[in-house]
Amino acid sequence: MTSSEVLSMYENIAGLTNHMAAAARMGDWNSVSRMEAMCDTEKRAMSTGVPALEGAQRLRKIDLLKQILANDREIRDLSDPWMNQIPGMARQ
Repeated sequence: MTSSEVLSMYENIAGLTNHMAAAARMGDWNSVSRMEAMCDTEKRAMSTGVPALEGAQRLRKIDLLKQILANDREIRDLSDPWMNQIPGMARQ
């Protein structure tokens, strides 16, 4: 996997999580679930080995990771109340 491919993968995941957060805001949990599966497919590609990035590429990766984490937090904040209504599904 090349450095460009690594950044492309993070860009894709950041975009997907952004769309997931938008879907969660609308309560469209089917879309959230579908996009989550797409993220899992992207993440599996990382198991083949990801080269270390340097300089501007490293900074871009860090920025993308921050976006992904912010989107994840928003999705969790929106889904936790819904999940807590389902017996046995409350998150710790």
